[in-house]
Amino acid sequence: MAGQRDDAWNFSFPAIGGGQLDLAAFKGRVLVVANTASFCGYTYQYEGLQKLHEADAARGLTVIGVPSRDFNQESPDNATVQTFCTTRYGIGFPLSGIVHVRGVRAAPFYAWVRTEIGWEPAWNFNKVVIGRDGRVAGAFGAGDEPQGEKMMRAVNGALEA
Repeated sequence: MAGQRDDAWNFSFPAIGGGQLDLAAFKGRVLVVANTASFCGYTYQYEGLQKLHEADAARGLTVIGVPSRDFNQESPDNATVQTFCTTRYGIGFPLSGIVHVRGVRAAPFYAWVRTEIGWEPAWNFNKVVIGRDGRVAGAFGAGDEPQGEKMMRAVNGALEA
């Protein structure tokens, strides 16, 4: 289709501290893009996402957190989210500003994922694995732990490809 964006490197998010978080800056790396929320029962997964980011960064992995209020469990502003993530969980991976991750108002990246694989986040802490080629390598729900067997199988497969 003319004009269709065919890989993740064509997308960006507003950055949590201002400016843009351009996915093209991560071209050739494996991404785990997780929609997040500060007041969810799965918020503890920030810890696992940070550990995953640290453990596999040298192998070419980057975790990106995407705060969203789509499930009514996120703070109302970027500054509060950023402070929460850094002080409570020591988050060192990139964070986008607060965006929509599902439905007609979904950020372009999430609309692309829905078009590519027919999937959109059903809750907070859903995760999309993007391979080094910029294509979707897997999508996972909140119950799939960041360092759990299913996630690690997809992440390791993408890192080794």
